[in-house]
Amino acid sequence: MMKIFDTHTHLNVDNFTGKEQEEIDFARELGVTKMNIVGFDEPTIKRSLGLSAAFPELYSTIGWHPTEAGSYTQEVEDMIVSHLHAPKVIALGEIGLDYHWMEDPKEVQIEVFKRQIQLSKDHNLPFVVHTRDALEDTYQVIKEAGVGPCGGIMHSYSGSLEMAERFVDLGMTISFSGVVTFKKALDVQEAAQHLPLDKILVETDAPYLAPVPKRGRENRTAYTRYVVDKIAELRGLTVEEVAAATYDNAMRVFGLKD
Repeated sequence: MMKIFDTHTHLNVDNFTGKEQEEIDFARELGVTKMNIVGFDEPTIKRSLGLSAAFPELYSTIGWHPTEAGSYTQEVEDMIVSHLHAPKVIALGEIGLDYHWMEDPKEVQIEVFKRQIQLSKDHNLPFVVHTRDALEDTYQVIKEAGVGPCGGIMHSYSGSLEMAERFVDLGMTISFSGVVTFKKALDVQEAAQHLPLDKILVETDAPYLAPVPKRGRENRTAYTRYVVDKIAELRGLTVEEVAAATYDNAMRVFGLKD
């Protein structure tokens, strides 16, 4: 049986409230058997923890999103830390830099990003990075902070192959979302085609970024399958080979065993 790991999804947002079991069942039909539910502020962190405790297929990643950086306090940090050793918390995130929305100054975002990278290392967890219009600064922060032995993930990667290789050299793993299926995303497709197979993951970022052929609609965690299909096509591999490799990579990065 094919097994696909959606390494980044938001079943914890309002779009899916009350429909979680339906989403899990539908995902299984397309081969998606595990999902990482990412919390990025207090309500979504609570919901992620509740969902991963309730469903065997679900895991939690918790952290403070860069668009929330201005509200990061010691109290917030203490709240995050208090949950990092919950049985199904597998990473810290999503953290990083967002210069698109620019909710807070760069200096504030960078400071909060650095603090959370340090937290991930202190608690032996990989960290999950959100970066938008800030790829070079993101690289510099990670390079200066250093990637711990648990590594980190570039979530929904949207840069070039050359930039991806620089992140891999730092100890990061590159995760591809539905963006890799977009006709004009040639840079991202080149990265997905040429990076070492043991350095890539797949995700949906549902309900955002629905892949072709569902583009423009609400994304669903089941649609990780279309990301796997596209990467298989780009690399000249079978869908099963890409599913197995990215599943194994996710289990390794998150420190999980079947």
